[in-house]
Amino acid sequence: MKRKRFSFKLEEDLLREEIIRHGAKRVLLQLPEGLKPEGPRLAAIIEDSGATAIVSGDPCYGACDLPLLEAESLGVDLIVHYGHTVLVDDRVTRLPIVYLEARADVDVEAAVKKALKYLRPWSRIGLATTVQHIDKIDEVKNILCETGKTVYVGKTGRTKYPGQVLGCDYSGAKSISDKVEAFLFIGGGRFHAIGLWLATMKPTIVADPFEDRAYILDDEAEKVLKRRWADISSAMKAKNFGVIIGLKPGQRNLEAAFEIKEALEKSGKAAVLLGLREITPQALMQFPTIDAYVNTACPRLSLDEPSPFNKPILTLQETYIVIGKNTWDDLLRRGVL
Repeated sequence: MKRKRFSFKLEEDLLREEIIRHGAKRVLLQLPEGLKPEGPRLAAIIEDSGATAIVSGDPCYGACDLPLLEAESLGVDLIVHYGHTVLVDDRVTRLPIVYLEARADVDVEAAVKKALKYLRPWSRIGLATTVQHIDKIDEVKNILCETGKTVYVGKTGRTKYPGQVLGCDYSGAKSISDKVEAFLFIGGGRFHAIGLWLATMKPTIVADPFEDRAYILDDEAEKVLKRRWADISSAMKAKNFGVIIGLKPGQRNLEAAFEIKEALEKSGKAAVLLGLREITPQALMQFPTIDAYVNTACPRLSLDEPSPFNKPILTLQETYIVIGKNTWDDLLRRGVL
């Protein structure tokens, strides 16, 4: 389907102001994949503001993925991070970071109105979106209220704004899950929408403003659930586990990794801790004696469909099912994410 023309608000004037305000002399510019083509232009703005600009060419998966070690090795005194809101405590970063949210300059009304036919069976609707459309929440709420819906917007948890979700954090949506019958997600792609379904186990309708369309997501999410159960079943036969510790600033969960390693060993399994910055199939293939993995880093690595991994890569909650400390039914009641 053809995507309509749109742009992102890159706040060039604010970028200049922040460079000058911080007195920055060397700046590391970090962009998500969709915004990397803007790197040279934004670097020129940084240079015009009096600082040397270095554009990070590495992948950027979110605000959990800050290039702190790279910044230190390059001797920069400021990071400019586009496309996300703050996630990592500044006591961890020890370096000033400017977050520019890159809101999408795209109309959402047409897609939301197309979603109304899918929302007919329910009267109580929860709203969720990414930071790119967070300024449209009130507009969408008004459209739904005009049709007689009761609309709920989740409170903030680790997120900056009510109604905002992250790929790894749906706590705001879960805070209203018991009040709503279904969710409407505003945004493009399926990544966050499937996460919303898995976190709340509620019907989820997507209003995609980039393609001016709406659709129901449940069938795709059900496929993810089926594969999750298949991976859990396979891991029940495993003897040797690798417990993955994410080395990215916002994905490091040492306490959970130590706890699950101990729990696995008490249940008769062998377990080894693996520190990884990039968790890829190629990296895990270097450990052929490991039968299954426990992912304590980004939970979405375990839930992508289709899975790129050739061995089970379980979330913490799923691993507790394997060792008999949790049940599949309990997991479904609470939400997979």
